[in-house]
Amino acid sequence: MLAAERHRRIVAEIARLRFITTDDLTSLLSVSHETIRRDLALLERRGELARVHGGATAVQSPVGEEASFNERRGAFLVEKQAIGRAAAALIEPNQTVVIDVGTTALEVARALPADHVGVIATPSLLVAAEVSSRPRVEVLVSGGRLRGGDLACSNAQTVEFFDNLRADAVFLGSGGIASYGLTDFHLDEVATKRAMLANASHRYVLADSSKFGRTAAHRVCELDGFDTLITDTPCPDDLSDALDAAGDNIVVA
Repeated sequence: MLAAERHRRIVAEIARLRFITTDDLTSLLSVSHETIRRDLALLERRGELARVHGGATAVQSPVGEEASFNERRGAFLVEKQAIGRAAAALIEPNQTVVIDVGTTALEVARALPADHVGVIATPSLLVAAEVSSRPRVEVLVSGGRLRGGDLACSNAQTVEFFDNLRADAVFLGSGGIASYGLTDFHLDEVATKRAMLANASHRYVLADSSKFGRTAAHRVCELDGFDTLITDTPCPDDLSDALDAAGDNIVVA
């Protein structure tokens, strides 16, 4: 099993169980204790979990820096593709749709049919490049200051663009989702996300199971600030209860 697959399995088990022992992980993954210790140390540095005596647990406090784009684009790829297909299936012809930045949002763009008709607006140059291959799609790019890796635009110009755009639906990426709300790593992009949410008729959040219980540094909104979570696996009970109390729907791809 490749290291990336081990890491995905570890994070998924912790999202499901909230705590897992080192012994259980060695049995589950058929590797040595030393390998598991190295994996847990790396995942803790990434903010994916918290090491405790005898194992690891889910993190509830704010996590550190976001992993690089190259690291993230290969992680949970199958799950992100499933989320992307589920999201794309909700997009109707001739709608104006906003697709956010991030590796999961990019999978939404990739899942759009080649003959899709409509308007796609985005702050992501990667999303824009992907949907530009559909000849019947009009592509709107917000402009603004460019962040490397994700090739994401953000600044006052970006916010103004989305303040003045009325969308049928928005598909928002996430740094983490917990009872605290939807959070993100990049302060400059929070205002953009809020403008997207404020001006869309249907508001979807994209989050694979590694985001459950995580809180990045900056809150985008509380759980009642969007309508539907699209994910790859059922949420833990505490998060599911919080989403239900906020009136959100959950779509499991």
